[in-house]
Amino acid sequence: MTTLEKITAAGTTGNLLPDTVENMRSFLGANLPDWAVASIDELVASEAWSELNDRFYVYLAFGTGGMRGRTIGQISTAAEQGVMTPTGSPEHAAIGCNVLNDFTLIRAVVGLFRYTKKYLVSGHNNVAPKFVIAHDVRHFSRYFCELAASTWTRLGGEAFIFDGPRPTPQLSFSVRWLKAHAGVVITASHNPPHDNGFKAYFDDGAQVVPPHDTGIVAEVNAVPISELGQFLQIDLDKVITLKREADDEYLSAAGTALIDCEIIKRAKLQVVFTNIHGTGAVHSLPLLIHAGCHVSPVLSQLQFDAKFPTVRSPNPENSDALALGVDLAEKDGADVLLATDPDADRMGVAVRNREGKMELLTGNQIGSLLAEYRLAKYKESGLIPMAGSDRVCIIKSFVTTHLQDAIGEGHGIKVINTLTGFKWIAAKMRGYEDRLRKAIGAKADDPSVSFAERAKLLQKHATFYAFGTEESYGYLPNDYLRDKDGNSACLMFAELCAAVKLRGLTVPEYLDEIYLKYGFFLEGVINIYYEGASGSGKIKRILKTYRSNPPTNFGDVTLSKFEDFGRQNIYDADRELIPKQDLYFVTLSNGYSFAARGSGTEPKMKFYLFASAKVTSATELPAVKSQTKATLDELIKLIEADARERAES
Repeated sequence: MTTLEKITAAGTTGNLLPDTVENMRSFLGANLPDWAVASIDELVASEAWSELNDRFYVYLAFGTGGMRGRTIGQISTAAEQGVMTPTGSPEHAAIGCNVLNDFTLIRAVVGLFRYTKKYLVSGHNNVAPKFVIAHDVRHFSRYFCELAASTWTRLGGEAFIFDGPRPTPQLSFSVRWLKAHAGVVITASHNPPHDNGFKAYFDDGAQVVPPHDTGIVAEVNAVPISELGQFLQIDLDKVITLKREADDEYLSAAGTALIDCEIIKRAKLQVVFTNIHGTGAVHSLPLLIHAGCHVSPVLSQLQFDAKFPTVRSPNPENSDALALGVDLAEKDGADVLLATDPDADRMGVAVRNREGKMELLTGNQIGSLLAEYRLAKYKESGLIPMAGSDRVCIIKSFVTTHLQDAIGEGHGIKVINTLTGFKWIAAKMRGYEDRLRKAIGAKADDPSVSFAERAKLLQKHATFYAFGTEESYGYLPNDYLRDKDGNSACLMFAELCAAVKLRGLTVPEYLDEIYLKYGFFLEGVINIYYEGASGSGKIKRILKTYRSNPPTNFGDVTLSKFEDFGRQNIYDADRELIPKQDLYFVTLSNGYSFAARGSGTEPKMKFYLFASAKVTSATELPAVKSQTKATLDELIKLIEADARERAES
């Protein structure tokens, strides 16, 4: 039997899903390179049906973080391994339509180009769509970057790349700085080493949101596989490599994260920094050193490495990823450990507590500390009114701690809640900037306007964005770029640590001050992983049954409110309608609450839990913390058990 006949037979017996069979036929009929055909032949010959279903049952789609997935299969064929590169990457990315490889990447670039040309330069036929591409240190990242740039220029556009790995926030900034029409970062952020991704950005430097994301998908889906072969050979003749000026401009923007430029020097802050083998060292190290920090990098994690050999996962949310940094901080007596993920858009920290030990903080705690400190500092400097203003806001996702809602209310400013994904925070910033531009014209885009003057103009004509954060360790100090920024987050947190140190406090003690002011807040997360085609079905079952048959109780705790963001009209603090999404928000009778959603970037179901309690004195705070945690831990068990039962129903 031929390979195609075996595929048809496997579809008949049910070993291959109908969509898998259809997509494999399309690929085999598209005049693939020899290595790709050999890879499919090898997987079919070995009857690796599960692997083939995972690779071909669906096309990669845009989620909250763009397009992200495996680039090395669970089974890596001999044809894909080929001649290993010096960095340890296979010669070829895994063949399939549900993996990131030459074909899915080219298809995405062609679709993005056509959408960009159609909607962003419509009526300007002589304008070549301008495109900026950055990449991280992962397997195939540089190759994919050059392939994307080559494809764009062959289509008639203008493409810019960097001379090496650069962080996601720099791409966001560079789109705005170059006045580009679109941008892409080749990265899978903190995902496992076998993954890579394609984050798409538009002219405001933000990731795409509706209707653009669905518009791009439609254009991508209209690109036939047969059209891709002409772009497989890379040609960089017309591609422009950005020079040092691009780095200097970004560094200047990131440096505006500091409110008090002298406080770090006065405190003689001792910092340990790790980039966990990623791009953070390109900018975080010089930013911290220039600000006056005494910095000790974790040398064993300083070099770029796609395998991330010193960690199980390069995710600064995980204690394992920070273990080497904590060890160095303990040894050196440092005040704080700062860590960035591979594309440097997230930051994790550990701080020294009163007992002298390094203590990890959650993303919710870091964001709350920064929100309280920066709002108070802005008031102290006169940037925002002491009494607060409804023309000042902080922006957070619905699944980020409610402590930040309390902080915003306490400072008399708006708190805008958005869907998960920093692109929604950026969409709000774009709206404010559009209103400012309508009021004052070109001055809204004048780079000579100082930050302080821009803040006053936004408060007069629109809303001043004072800070934005997500619980997943993402923070952004101002609107000079439009994605979370681990580099500027390092600066912000260093300043906070310095201020606390000069007061004779530790950061955990400062956090307790915040709890005494606003109440104690505690969060929990449930991540339930379901890989591949069968796993996708389980996640869909959980989401579907939550809508059709919501839970009524968890033990003795009953539901008092159930909000379905996919069916109900939910509005933010600006009275703007939240886009529909399969997100459920549940309020419980004991005052706790939780949100449930499928991850947009990883194969998992996520639950975010929120607990709070009043605190009347410092002496009772330890008991309040303990009791709240015990209650939340019990709820976590019950909610997870219910979800797993729904997945298998």
